[in-house]
Amino acid sequence: MLKILFSPAEGKKSGGTKQKQQLFGAPNARDSILQTYNDIVLSEDEEQIKQLFGIKKWADCQTYIGNIFDAPLLRAIERYNGVAYEYLDFETLQSDAKEYLYNNTVIFSNLYGPLLGSDTIPNYKVKQGNSIGSIIPDKFYKERFSYQLDLYLAQSDILDLRAGYYDKFYKINKPYTTLKFLKNGKTVSHWAKAYRGIVLREIAKHNINSLEAFLQLSIKGLSLQETKTTKNKTEIIYTIKE
Repeated sequence: MLKILFSPAEGKKSGGTKQKQQLFGAPNARDSILQTYNDIVLSEDEEQIKQLFGIKKWADCQTYIGNIFDAPLLRAIERYNGVAYEYLDFETLQSDAKEYLYNNTVIFSNLYGPLLGSDTIPNYKVKQGNSIGSIIPDKFYKERFSYQLDLYLAQSDILDLRAGYYDKFYKINKPYTTLKFLKNGKTVSHWAKAYRGIVLREIAKHNINSLEAFLQLSIKGLSLQETKTTKNKTEIIYTIKE
């Protein structure tokens, strides 16, 4: 099986209807960080809340003020709506492709840590890189979830589509593959998010279950240039077609 590691997004959809469920990982492993977040959000301390959210205007914080333990839930793959998720365009996928993403995507949240695409979460706000009280999310989750992720990924091929920042949450300890996107010979940044979403969409549409099958996948707008392997990391380099 192929497992895809993915980033979250600053933007999120509001609302939700799903029922609470056990999230990926050991029960109660997130309790302290979630309780700390909730305490801050409900504290009425405007400056602390704005700092946590990374939002300058108090009025813009109101969407995220509320008890996360009682909030409406959506599946993680459906909650986020940043650039990569816009190009993934989850809602227009067929049901089998959606099921693929629920089961085979691992998203690294700044609040919840590693989540399966099917895990249900509320709307929340944590600016990337911010601490939650005295808790540093990437260190918190690396300590508590690395072993579980090692076990979960042990029998699967891994395609790491995370932005570089989320490497801090989990170091992969077996062979894995990443992608690089070039345009006019230069590495792209903003458009890399879009093409990660495009790639994930094509993987789901074609039910890709191995890296070997992925390498045979033709993706519109991309031309395979070369692959490079260093230690346990293989990098596939694509050129963006004009």
